Amino acid sequence: MSLDSPVLWLALLQIIWINVLLSGDNAVVIALACRSLPEKARRMGVVLGSGIAVVLRILFTGIVATLLALPWLKLVGSLALMWIAVDLAAPNEGGDEAVEASDSLWKAVGTVVVADVVMSLDNVVAVAAIADGNWLLLTFGLAISIPLIIAGSSLVMALINRFPLLVWAGAALLGWVAGDMLLGDVAVIERLGAETTEHLHRIVAAAGAVVVVAIAFGLHRWKAAHGHTDAAA
Repeated sequence: MSLDSPVLWLALLQIIWINVLLSGDNAVVIALACRSLPEKARRMGVVLGSGIAVVLRILFTGIVATLLALPWLKLVGSLALMWIAVDLAAPNEGGDEAVEASDSLWKAVGTVVVADVVMSLDNVVAVAAIADGNWLLLTFGLAISIPLIIAGSSLVMALINRFPLLVWAGAALLGWVAGDMLLGDVAVIERLGAETTEHLHRIVAAAGAVVVVAIAFGLHRWKAAHGHTDAAA
C-alpha cells in the first residue's frame, strides 16, 4: 500500500478517529493521577507517562495484529470488536473516581502507564483490526492520536458531548470493521471460498454496523426505562 493510496489515508483517519473516541477515559486517568503534583512535575508526569504508554500500546497493537493472522482469531476479534462498539455507544457510568492522585512523579508515571495498559484493550483490538498488519498505520496513527488526546482532551470531550452523533458514527464504523474482519479470517475463507467471501464482503460489513447500532440503541432505551423505574421506586 503506497503513501499516495487513498485507502491508506482513509485507514489512518479511521485509526485516529476511533482512538480518540475510545481514549477519553485514558485522558481523564492521566489528569487524575497527576493532579496532586506540582505544576512542572505534573507536565513531566503527563509527558513521560503518556510517552511510555504510547510505546507499549504500539507494541501490544502490533502483537494483536500479528495474532489476528491465525485461523479463527479474526472471528473472535470480530465478536470482541462488536462488543467494544456497543460499549462505546452505550458506555457504563463511573470508574474514573477510583484513580488515586500521586504525590511522586514516578509513582504518577507508573499509575498512568498501568492504567493505560489495562484500559486500552478496546483501542488495541480496534486499531489492529483497521490497520490489518500495516505497521506504518499502527505507528503513525497512534503517534498522532494519543498526543492529540492528551493535548486536547477537554476539547475532544466537549465536541463528543455536543455532537453525540460522532460516537454513534464511531460505533457504526467499528461494527463495519468487525464484519469486514470476520470474513477476512483464514478459516472462514477456506470454508466459504474466496469468491463467496469477496461477494459478501460489503454486505456483512454493513450488517455489522447495523447490528452494533441496533443493540446499542436498544441498551440505551432499556437503561433509560430501567433508570426511570428505579427512580420511581
